[in-house]
Amino acid sequence: MSNPEIPQENLNAETPAAGESHIDTLPSLEEQLRALELKVAETHDAWLRAKAEGENIRRRAQEDISKAHKFAVEKFAGELLAVKDSLEAALAVPEQTVDSFQSGVELTLKQLVSAFEKNALIEVNPVGEKFDPHQHQAIGMVDSEQEANTVVTVLQKGYLIADRVLRPALVMVAKGK
Repeated sequence: MSNPEIPQENLNAETPAAGESHIDTLPSLEEQLRALELKVAETHDAWLRAKAEGENIRRRAQEDISKAHKFAVEKFAGELLAVKDSLEAALAVPEQTVDSFQSGVELTLKQLVSAFEKNALIEVNPVGEKFDPHQHQAIGMVDSEQEANTVVTVLQKGYLIADRVLRPALVMVAKGK
């Protein structure tokens, strides 16, 4: 007699003898607990290592930022040393004429302008331009034939460094007609 609900292949399968059970082939609870404890210890160790690595990366980044702040002007300072040397050399000459002094100052100014250019320090001289409150500081308004809010006079040039205002230009602005 065959039971229609039980597949034929299951009838031929070996059945455990009395007293035997399938549980004997599974690991014991103590073995499972030890295995889980090992996994937890490995995971905890990996977490501690990752945490330490993260702290090391943060510390190194802070050191790099600190060094960048400390030495950010190193290139610019090196360029200015040539300007200082020229000024000292000019003052060391015992007998100077007005012409030699003027040519020395002009040469020194060229060195300074070159240092500014190499370090992206841009001069702002806005005569005739529209007043821009982001780059100019108006000292006053004057009567002028120019259009209103146009820079008429620059009292002090402004400077930009990497498109950021280092010092705004001090200007006089036209009142308008």
